[in-house]
Amino acid sequence: MFLVSVFLQSLGSTLLLTLVYSVWIYFTSPIKSIPGPFFAKFTNLWRFFDTYGGRPELTQQMLHEKYGNAVRLGPNIVSISDPKLLRTLYNTRGDFLKSKFYTLNDTKVGSQIIHNVFSTLSNEFHASAMRPIQKFYKMSSVLTHEPLVDDTIAAFCKRLDEEFVETGKACKMDEWLLFFAWDVIAQMTFSRPMGFMDQGKDYSGLLATADRALDYFATVGQMPSFDHWLAKNPIRPIGPPSFDLAAIYCAQQALERQESNEKREDKPDMLDGFLEVKKSNPEIMNNQVVIGALLVNVLAGSDTSAILLRSIIYYTLKNPKVYQKLREELDNADLVHPVTYAAASFLPYLDAVIKESMRIHPSVGLLLERVVPESCLTLSDGTVIPPGTIVGMNGWVIHQNKEIYGQDAACFKPERWLRDLGAGETEDDFQARLSLMKTTDLTFGAGNRICLGKNISILEVYKVISTFFLKYDMAFVDPAKEWHVQNSWFVRQSGIDIKIQRRKRQ
Repeated sequence: MFLVSVFLQSLGSTLLLTLVYSVWIYFTSPIKSIPGPFFAKFTNLWRFFDTYGGRPELTQQMLHEKYGNAVRLGPNIVSISDPKLLRTLYNTRGDFLKSKFYTLNDTKVGSQIIHNVFSTLSNEFHASAMRPIQKFYKMSSVLTHEPLVDDTIAAFCKRLDEEFVETGKACKMDEWLLFFAWDVIAQMTFSRPMGFMDQGKDYSGLLATADRALDYFATVGQMPSFDHWLAKNPIRPIGPPSFDLAAIYCAQQALERQESNEKREDKPDMLDGFLEVKKSNPEIMNNQVVIGALLVNVLAGSDTSAILLRSIIYYTLKNPKVYQKLREELDNADLVHPVTYAAASFLPYLDAVIKESMRIHPSVGLLLERVVPESCLTLSDGTVIPPGTIVGMNGWVIHQNKEIYGQDAACFKPERWLRDLGAGETEDDFQARLSLMKTTDLTFGAGNRICLGKNISILEVYKVISTFFLKYDMAFVDPAKEWHVQNSWFVRQSGIDIKIQRRKRQ
């Protein structure tokens, strides 16, 4: 009984101290005037459980609708929805550093923490890591790999024909678009797919591992200190399975390429480029750097593309007028299979459909967290956010701003990206409105830490969507059914069941 009494007294003391500390934080906080949920002002457990629930982007939309441009989501974190501050938080100088939320993507080997270009909080480390590979992600360089994308699109269509068109079976389009996205980035990187389309399933378990890693990152990232006791626990790590198999695969591809000394002048891949830098500048790119770059390519380049592809197909099929108008534009454009990026990127309605899909369903659904520097942050109403406060914007909130996107901002409407001739909109007015929408686009982030694979995703999407709608007739198995959405950093979709037929007009 004595031990039980001591335990209960200790527990009571701990809870009392925690309560006193939380109250002290509440009353002394320099951001106490910023509104938000009551419990969020005391503890990050509020946003931990909100994120665990799977739809925090909807919560944040509701909170900004209720409280305005600044909402307190934790004792030291503020969500901001004022578009005028976007280029302040996310500028090319990187004045606002990433928060510790991102450190969950560090790797722990023994007692050593290994950073990567996504997880590092240091601008210097990021710039140094990006310097040898950045040129390979410019659109001019990405376009040199277009023949490899063509090969993957052709293989994708062949598999869809075999599995669904010829059999009449329904296609789980959400799954197959993910298979395609992983295979196409592997094709661009190694000149060989990962094999998900051939197998028609997650045969290696890699896709399930990626999903579990995202679930962990999103939820535990709301209280990053937990990560040291969970995934980075030196005794028994508790967290998602590792990406060791993916790292081994990347290492094997690099080793085989160097041993064979193989060169493909007609269809160069990204590994060719990385190894060329290693050969000419071994002091800045050794084998470890090459493998790290390959791994980031494979792991970070698939989910965002798959999410965007799903959004385009889902929203287009949900809106018959959009579907019809898009097909008419494609039919009248004299296109070939697979459609070239040069041809697809000049189709105005296709461009509008893609941009609207990115706006209405951005891939990332959490705050892009940054830390306020010593210079502070002043909000539009004069409120000063002190140094050390975590601030951030969520694309799901910014993209719904009615002052920028109109009173129908919550609706899927590709026409908002086109000049409104019926309303007498002048070209100057349209360009001003278009510029405002583009500058508030957070689909791929912004500033010095903008998504590295942005142009890869854009190339894939314009090509595969134009080819897809040109080649196939598609319809939902159940037109009334809504998809399922899970926000685990990436806002993944599932339950997109579609019937596919070849179009009679080819």
